[in-house]
Amino acid sequence: MHNEIRQVKANADLLYTEAEVEVALDNMAIAITGMLHEADPVILCVLNGGIIMAGRLLTRLHFPLMLDSVNASRYQNQTSGGAIKWLLKPSEPLANRTVLIVDDVLDEGITLAAIKDYCMEQGAKAVYIAVLLDKNLSRSKPIQADFTGLTVENRYLFGYGLDYKGYLRNAAGIFACKEEDE
Repeated sequence: MHNEIRQVKANADLLYTEAEVEVALDNMAIAITGMLHEADPVILCVLNGGIIMAGRLLTRLHFPLMLDSVNASRYQNQTSGGAIKWLLKPSEPLANRTVLIVDDVLDEGITLAAIKDYCMEQGAKAVYIAVLLDKNLSRSKPIQADFTGLTVENRYLFGYGLDYKGYLRNAAGIFACKEEDE
């Protein structure tokens, strides 16, 4: 497995450098602060992909907020999605709260739509979505992000929280697998 991971990383296309990602996070933080600085939001980090993005983003948000997490996944370390599996629901009450869902990528939007619906069912007064990456797809998505860092082509990606078979989340930059690796 480790040889496969090394080969995938060595052959990948670098789409965005670490510096470009950090500038995108700066810009997202400015936009989020402008909208939510008075809202006392609950930030919901979508595990596992949203960990790095949330950690990098939260240190840029200089207003009161609470942090919680949610884990609803369609991938479970696979390269294609299946049915949504709820592994962890937020422990913080969401009723009458403003919620900001933070995730790595808006791909098809199915998982993020389910998480947003869950938050609304729990009585959240407003739910916003922040994603580091929004994939360009040839079809419409059931949900749109309120805050987006970067737009990417529809390829299999890794880095900054996105994984390849559970690995490479820690890659500094946004990479796309070569077609034969996808």
